Amino acid sequence: MDRKKTESEVERIAQLIEEKRDQLIQISNDIWDYAETGFEEWKSANLLCETLEKEGFTVEKGIGGIETAFVGSYGSGGPVVAILGEYDALTGMSQKGGGLQPEEVVKNGNGHGCGHNLLGTGALAAAIALRYYMEESNLPGTVRYYGCPGEEIGGGKTFMVKEGVFNDVDFALTWHPETHNKIWSSRTLACYEVNFRFTGKSSHAAATPHLGRSALDAAELTNIGVNYLREHIIPEARVHYAITNTGGFSPNVVQSEAEVLYFVRAPKVSQTHEVYERVCDIARGAAMMSGTALEIGFDSAIFDLIPNTVLETVMHKKYSELGVPVHDENEIKFAKEIRSTLTEAEKSFDIENMKELKGKELSDVIEPYVELKEVLPGSTDVGDVSWVVPTAQCFVACAALGTALHSWQMVSQGATSLGHKGMLHAGKVIAATAAEVMQNPEIIQQAKDELLKRLDGETYVSPLPEDYKQYKVRRRQMIGGTCS
Repeated sequence: MDRKKTESEVERIAQLIEEKRDQLIQISNDIWDYAETGFEEWKSANLLCETLEKEGFTVEKGIGGIETAFVGSYGSGGPVVAILGEYDALTGMSQKGGGLQPEEVVKNGNGHGCGHNLLGTGALAAAIALRYYMEESNLPGTVRYYGCPGEEIGGGKTFMVKEGVFNDVDFALTWHPETHNKIWSSRTLACYEVNFRFTGKSSHAAATPHLGRSALDAAELTNIGVNYLREHIIPEARVHYAITNTGGFSPNVVQSEAEVLYFVRAPKVSQTHEVYERVCDIARGAAMMSGTALEIGFDSAIFDLIPNTVLETVMHKKYSELGVPVHDENEIKFAKEIRSTLTEAEKSFDIENMKELKGKELSDVIEPYVELKEVLPGSTDVGDVSWVVPTAQCFVACAALGTALHSWQMVSQGATSLGHKGMLHAGKVIAATAAEVMQNPEIIQQAKDELLKRLDGETYVSPLPEDYKQYKVRRRQMIGGTCS
């Protein structure tokens, strides 16, 4: 393919997305308003499905046995590209859009602190643009938009992989909102999500404390024990928790029930499992010390992400051809005001290795493509997909430099033109990458060969327990954390 053809292809894909700019921004804002948490994204999923159907996609709902999971397909035969979309929010992160201080829209409500309203809509933009480009250019193959719920809690893609919904896919692409424009070629941490439920015996805490058995004591003893454990696990591992049930609010009642939700992370699933077993032993010991009963709920697990340099190289090339989002004076001014709410540590951490960004409010460069040796400390259920399908993802600046994910500042910017510009740009990068790969079967084969080489004989074995279908029903009733 000559340079002229490549440029016209990228330009046409960008134009297709720009033609639907207003519609896509409205969809993103609607999902931002809905702010639905994992496996409860009813309105968000319906909106995305209705849009896909109007754009000529065939939509199948409830895939993988998950009610808010779906796939929209256009075309037939191979190659098959999966474009991954997410649309779940975080608990307790309600925030006014465009606000410059913490200001809840709904008391203790939800909010898109990770920008998944942008992620899901940017992926949608890519799927729609690719669909029309395929039609115009008679490009054979199938484009699928995978609606993936519960990335923040429960790992929806883990269930979808378990059910085999990606088995006939040739390659997968996605993206994530960030403060930089780049492609990270690196593994991420595997993650186990486990819930410890303690049951004791209530009693009057003053008159008959000796007759009570405190479940809250057991939860606290577990947390103390794990705090000591941290010194004796590999430094790359991460263990953190939230007490999701304290057993009530009356100090004069011995708490008969308590729950604590743990996330255990490590570079490999085997390492994660080892730390998980040790945490379980601590919880068992806490139950013995407090005279309570313990139920261990293995709620979910996600694999580490396997990068694919073949696909990432193509994606970075297309990213470079498209450039980066361009911001006007008002957007730069707003970003500066957002940055004034950040600490100096937050500001410097985000640009410590990027001299060209010092003194700027927003990233205006695409960073060089680099294969990182270190494992990124986050986790994502995209990792499960990457074990069975060659997968690549990019990051596009949607917020002011220094903005942390899972912060009120991120929620605020997710409903502004900063987020919208990054979202639309991500759609262009993904669609252009997919079009290039679909027209070059040798790239797909090289990507598949690389995945096999990286696996080095390992195969994907689902980390979910045998009763995982019952878990999915129970999971919606729980208070979740975030594996991101």
